[in-house]
Amino acid sequence: MYDMLDEIATLIAVGPIAVARVISTSGAGPRGVGATMLITTDGRPIGSLSAGCVEAAVIETALHVIDTGESAIEHFGYAADDAIAIGLTCGGEVEVFVERFDRSSSEVIAELVEARETGRPVALLTGLQAVPRRRVQTADPAPQPDMLDADARALLTAGVSGVIGTDECETPDHAPRQRTFVHTFAAPPRMILAGANDFVRAMAAAAGPLGYRVTVVDARPVFATRARFPQADDVVVDWPHRYLRAEQEAGRIDGRTAVCVMTHDTKFDVPVLAAALAMHVGFVGALGSRRTHADRLTRLRETGVTDAQLERLNSPVGLDIGAHSPEETAVSILAQIIADRGPSSGGALRDLDGPIHR
Repeated sequence: MYDMLDEIATLIAVGPIAVARVISTSGAGPRGVGATMLITTDGRPIGSLSAGCVEAAVIETALHVIDTGESAIEHFGYAADDAIAIGLTCGGEVEVFVERFDRSSSEVIAELVEARETGRPVALLTGLQAVPRRRVQTADPAPQPDMLDADARALLTAGVSGVIGTDECETPDHAPRQRTFVHTFAAPPRMILAGANDFVRAMAAAAGPLGYRVTVVDARPVFATRARFPQADDVVVDWPHRYLRAEQEAGRIDGRTAVCVMTHDTKFDVPVLAAALAMHVGFVGALGSRRTHADRLTRLRETGVTDAQLERLNSPVGLDIGAHSPEETAVSILAQIIADRGPSSGGALRDLDGPIHR
């Protein structure tokens, strides 16, 4: 939905639209929680909720929502290939909330746009009732937060979207905690690549489509140029360790940040690895041979890096897929970063048991 805010603002200035969002899923599914589709008054869809499995039914519901102004919840589950009923052939289940947006929604949309432009993480809270109440939640602690606020802030801090509350459950003061969809919006995760070589170029090209904001940083101005790294979001001429510390002080480093050191020069890689391992970042990796790795460990310990911190270092970085070229190496490294985000082995799916999507 974040990338649709400008389009929503343009459309509701002319007339009402329906916004359909996936608010919960179970099992396998083509799209995750937060997937969004807009529907205009003439039934034109913008965006998608699945691989074409449920869109037609949602459009029909959306037109009714636009006419009546009352929101609706649709549930879609498994349907066999030859089934007449609309459903998901992948075996998953999705819950879709469809609501009307019009001029009265302009203030909320403007607030989300402002947060997006400033990089401030926020969440849109939407009550799952016929006439939903919406408000924007920030990460700032409230003076007297209620349970709903606390739950919403916890999801926002974790960068996760989901449904909180239940119409049946009551708080200690007997106020119902109505079901509310917390749609979290945050700046994309960052990938900071230290170095300016062919491996970095391949990483910058491959990481962008995965949703990362890619920064290439190198102290050598002749190598760190926009012309050499056109697919990076930022190309910075600075010592990598100094840049990393400045970004941390500015609050632009978090637990989703991946730092990959792609050099073989100790005066570059040792200081930046020491800095990264002392920070709360999601992934720290370093390119190099096992001999380079052993020498690097010695030098890092000499700078005061602890054994506990070294346990977080992925070096040599990447999965064992037989990569040789810069492009193959980028696939190897990015595959490890993806696997490292959750309980994944990085092994072949055919050699594993249990569900594919855990």
